[in-house]
Amino acid sequence: MTMLNSIKKYFKKAKEQVSREYAIGSPGPARADTPDAFDTSTRERPRIWTGVDLDGTLAHYSRTAAYGKVGEPVPAMLALVKKMINNGIRVKIFTARVEDPDQVPIIRKWLRDNGLPDLEITNIKDYGMQRLYDDRCIQVERNTGRLIVDD
Repeated sequence: MTMLNSIKKYFKKAKEQVSREYAIGSPGPARADTPDAFDTSTRERPRIWTGVDLDGTLAHYSRTAAYGKVGEPVPAMLALVKKMINNGIRVKIFTARVEDPDQVPIIRKWLRDNGLPDLEITNIKDYGMQRLYDDRCIQVERNTGRLIVDD
């Protein structure tokens, strides 16, 4: 498969995912009247979502692990993600792995195997992202540049 075909396939899949809503036990498409992306014609705000990093946050990460394998779930984060989904919070898996389209089916299988619905998988922030859970982040106070760190 050429790089161009891989990119086209990725964007086609991303476009299909944009209008989905999720609930554990009942994944399915969103209502047609629910906007997901910033619509410049109506200036509607995008739907709010929460990003959850995969490696090192939702799943154990080891630098020595095989490239095509996702680690065991981190129980506290898995429980938190399920709680968010069941409370109607839109969750996206936020991972650099999507740079490689071959990783997406591996991630989807891991989600299914761990009792999660077919969540959106992305590595792109947009104006709808309200929060990100990630093992590599350092929070910065909005508009000040002040680092918020636990001592």
